Amino acid sequence: MEIHVKRSRQGKNSTLSVLYIDGEQVCYVLEDSVRDEKIKGSTAIPAGRYKLAFRRYGGMHARYHRLFPDFHKGMIQLMDVPNFSYIYIHMGNNFADTAGCLLVGKTKKYFKKMHEFEIRQSRKAYIPLYKRLAAMMEKGDVFVKIHELSSRRMNL
Repeated sequence: MEIHVKRSRQGKNSTLSVLYIDGEQVCYVLEDSVRDEKIKGSTAIPAGRYKLAFRRYGGMHARYHRLFPDFHKGMIQLMDVPNFSYIYIHMGNNFADTAGCLLVGKTKKYFKKMHEFEIRQSRKAYIPLYKRLAAMMEKGDVFVKIHELSSRRMNL
């Protein structure tokens, strides 16, 4: 099974995408900026295809397990991302919350003056997405395909 994250817009420090499962738009995704050279904690992961796996230890896992004890089975982690580690799908609103991870939200907002994107209603997007991905992962391998940002859509 494969889900798709299609990058659509680039802010000064943020990248906005849309996440699709079976062709259905599920939520928005926010990442750090796509950069030619990696800046630790401030760069989007390279476009590519990555296997999803549960990470069942660490501080973030413990925090989410306390938040969602009824269904949390581990952080959903993107595996084998070149030059990156501990890349998760999780809640957050702006580029300061991501450190290379994929944040999810129901709505998006653009701040023209700062040339930045944010996502909103992250918890409302995260819970159903997590449950859906966890169920898929229990049935077999699941991959996320991160699509390149189209050059014609780099900026607003």
